[in-house]
Amino acid sequence: MATVIKTIGLLGLESYSIEVQVKIIAGPTTMNIVGLGDQAVKEAKDRVEAAFDQVDAVFPKKKIIVNLSPSDVKKSGTYFDLPMIIGLLLESDQLKPKDVNLEGLVFLGEVGLTGGLVSFKGIIPMIIEAKRIGYKGVIIPYDNLPEAEMIEGIELYAFHTLKEVLMWLEGRLNYIKPIRHEAVINRFESKLDFLDVKGHQHLLRYVVAAAAGAHNMLLIGPPGCGKSMIAKRIPTILPDLTEEEAMEVMAIQSISGKRVLEKGTRERPFRAPHYNSSSNALIGGGINALPGEISLGHNGVLFLDELTEFSKQTIESLRQPLEDRIVTMARVRQTNTFPSNFMLIATMNPCKCGYHGDDKCTCSLHDLKVYRQKISGPIYDRMDIQKYLSKVDFLGKLADSERMSSSEMKSRVTLARRIQEERFKAHKRIRTNSQMDTKLAEQFCALDSECHSFLNNAYEKVRFSARSYNKILNLARTFADLDASETVRVRDLTSALLGRDLEKSDNTKLDF
Repeated sequence: MATVIKTIGLLGLESYSIEVQVKIIAGPTTMNIVGLGDQAVKEAKDRVEAAFDQVDAVFPKKKIIVNLSPSDVKKSGTYFDLPMIIGLLLESDQLKPKDVNLEGLVFLGEVGLTGGLVSFKGIIPMIIEAKRIGYKGVIIPYDNLPEAEMIEGIELYAFHTLKEVLMWLEGRLNYIKPIRHEAVINRFESKLDFLDVKGHQHLLRYVVAAAAGAHNMLLIGPPGCGKSMIAKRIPTILPDLTEEEAMEVMAIQSISGKRVLEKGTRERPFRAPHYNSSSNALIGGGINALPGEISLGHNGVLFLDELTEFSKQTIESLRQPLEDRIVTMARVRQTNTFPSNFMLIATMNPCKCGYHGDDKCTCSLHDLKVYRQKISGPIYDRMDIQKYLSKVDFLGKLADSERMSSSEMKSRVTLARRIQEERFKAHKRIRTNSQMDTKLAEQFCALDSECHSFLNNAYEKVRFSARSYNKILNLARTFADLDASETVRVRDLTSALLGRDLEKSDNTKLDF
């Protein structure tokens, strides 16, 4: 009978249980690793043989077969080294565990040629899966401990070397657990504040609504009017991540090899890729399909400054993720799906030179049309809020106008989010108003006769699309939540309609 050691595999963001089955049979001295392993997995046989010298063990001079089951799923990574070595030592009768139940243990880790355990990417989703299955403990490299210990409810055994692991299994080493500090909620403190924003007070109510309902927002205005300034301050008014949201964010960052949130941190992601970024960088890609910027911004903000400077292909690749809140990447042997529930904040100039409507503008009507067509109608249609910004007289009276601080705005946003949390309690995948589909919008945005009449009148003048209609209802629901109103009112619909500047042609006058 073959020796079986348990480990965890990683496929995109999904983890699954793997059995490392080791069998020694008569034949020439070879080591075959089967089970659809990639090049990194196949190279493990040389690292395994070198590890035997580091622990004074004898590498079997027979035919060795290692099967990674299930064998029909492609596997990648170097973290199979440790379970292979443990299985081979047990199979060759050179390891005799004492008072250790191997059935309840998971082994993860690369083993270097010096015998040290090397950390790897993706430890968090693996630990979560091990806990879900019901394993009692996980053996990991010590350098992976800071990430792994964020998951509570499962025993973690972290070692520096392979020799330490073997000594512990044989009862020759008492494992001393590292000191685990209690989680402290670390609040996001930024030097940025909306008190710095001057002259755009009419716009801030839309910024609050965007943050409250996680609505996409497009800001259009001349250079230096404050578009980027406002966008970069939006994270300061977003509510803290919930425990569930934080775990999702940490899992994505873990498999990407990015900085993982510190334990207890509740800061929402804010991603601002340069406009020279490729589609793969934004959406995700590569041989093993790693997450892109839209997934790294999951549960947070994706900020695209100078939207028209991004390539058309890159912008168009956002269509499906903006609609479905997930991105799926198919490869020859596997398909990876990553969450991408982000809030898109984008900025752009009104024309090529940036001064449309001003005496400085040098653009013709043709230039203006070509410039606007850099962004397709379907992308514009997916922006819940589209607002024009004008220049600010920062030396005049506007500089002294009443301003709002980020803390004041955040308190309003947090209250509205709590209302939505209660509303969508029975809908697991829905957290904010922007995620409501047509069916939910009909349920939670029920309109009385006055609202119906008002909206019909607006439709006759603007002729917005079905998607825009749904977004108007969702945004109106958010404005109602900000006032703690149980029903959507005409004033909420008015605010939502006035938030879609691009849908109003130059000669359209709406009697709001």
